[in-house]
Amino acid sequence: MPDGTTDGGDPSRLRLATWNVNSIRSRLPRVIDWLARAEVDVLAMQETKCSDSQFPTLPFFELGYEVAHVGFNQWNGVAIASRVGLDDVQIGFDGQPSWSSKPEVAAAAEARALAATCGGVRMWSLYVPNGRALGDPHYTYKLEWLAALRDSAQGWLRDDPNAAIALAGDWNIAPQDDDVWSMEFFAGATHVSEPERRAFQAIVEAQFADVVRPFAPGPGVYTYWDYTRLRFPKRQGMRIDFILGSPALAARVTDAQIDREERKGKAASDHAPVLIDVRRD
Repeated sequence: MPDGTTDGGDPSRLRLATWNVNSIRSRLPRVIDWLARAEVDVLAMQETKCSDSQFPTLPFFELGYEVAHVGFNQWNGVAIASRVGLDDVQIGFDGQPSWSSKPEVAAAAEARALAATCGGVRMWSLYVPNGRALGDPHYTYKLEWLAALRDSAQGWLRDDPNAAIALAGDWNIAPQDDDVWSMEFFAGATHVSEPERRAFQAIVEAQFADVVRPFAPGPGVYTYWDYTRLRFPKRQGMRIDFILGSPALAARVTDAQIDREERKGKAASDHAPVLIDVRRD
């Protein structure tokens, strides 16, 4: 898979990707340019940071993509852009927990999960809660959110064991020690705690495999680098963006890549896109 270049749109494969864009309005020119160059068929986006009415759909349409988006304000927000169909759009999953940071405000489901069927693949764009700090109510919310996702994912495969499902997004978890640049630095922090890792592993054990890792082995392979302290040039990152595939999808993955080049330059997101190639049935 070439770094950010077209392969001519091979009709024998689907190219699926996920990217935490960290504000679609700030990142729009880069995202549109990258979609064209990388020949991506379906892109899951996270942290769009806008309402549905503010999402810039027109540039995607002009490039041949349909778009589904759910967002309420300047926080969170997830989207799917597809040029191979966008059917059966679903906002959220069964049992998705609600959240409110203020006791006086009623809890509600956040804009963190969106699905659509694209080219025969059930594509999910997921933005897992950050957790903030061990012991914080948001950390408990994160674990509950992941447990609910696992339960839903198990149900999808019970209903159709042959379903091709991609759970794509920013998981805010580094499941292995070599998924962070320094375990010593992250000691006592979120993203690397055992409860979070167990929650991630429970989804893997529900038959959703990390389909990128076989093609991008670590250590030192990351998807996120903080904007501060020159983390990117120092190669001090984290691998927290994943595509987990059901058995039917995982069996068809032929290549995968983390496009580190897109973390470079001006107006870059702090995350890199993650791509997989899937053999068409």
